[in-house]
Amino acid sequence: MVKKVIYNWKCICPILGSFNHFVLSRIHSINIIFMMKYLVFFSLILLVSCKFSSDAPAPSAKEVGAALDDWHDAAEHADYDRYFDHFASDSAIFMGTDATERWTVSEFKPWAKPYFDRGKAWNFTPVDRHIYFAESGQIAWFDESLDTPNLGPARGSGVLVRRKGDWKITHYNLSVPIPNAIIDTVVYQVREALSDTTTRN
Repeated sequence: MVKKVIYNWKCICPILGSFNHFVLSRIHSINIIFMMKYLVFFSLILLVSCKFSSDAPAPSAKEVGAALDDWHDAAEHADYDRYFDHFASDSAIFMGTDATERWTVSEFKPWAKPYFDRGKAWNFTPVDRHIYFAESGQIAWFDESLDTPNLGPARGSGVLVRRKGDWKITHYNLSVPIPNAIIDTVVYQVREALSDTTTRN
């Protein structure tokens, strides 16, 4: 009786072994198919991403320059809406020549409004400009030399971002370059002016 049981078990073992091999081979095949599908899906995502990247227009210094020129033109012709439409948002920054003149656009608007209301805000004429782009092509930095009737030779620098195909200003800093030959005199005058202001306050 014992021998018979052992004999039957020996007959069953090869069948179980074959079944296990069959199951494992099927699992292995399923894993390979799954991995192939995953790789194909991942490759398609990469192809689509590359296509969108390649379809994005290259940044143009000419477009940035045109946006800045139109911004300055809007100030010269007192076009309030056109001027402030060139800013990216009301939280963008405009910095004037005075140490106190650091405004968000929402703060700058009421200060600038009386100048626009009189029919001519200010006249900044660019005579030289340098423009640089981030690798993404969506951010531009610039500096420009300006000819102005009231400040003389001035300088503007800032940052723009591209929003829906248009370049918008996020930061602008207006300054007046000082020749090194008179820097000591100017520094003294600035200190005196600041001292007078502190005394009066």
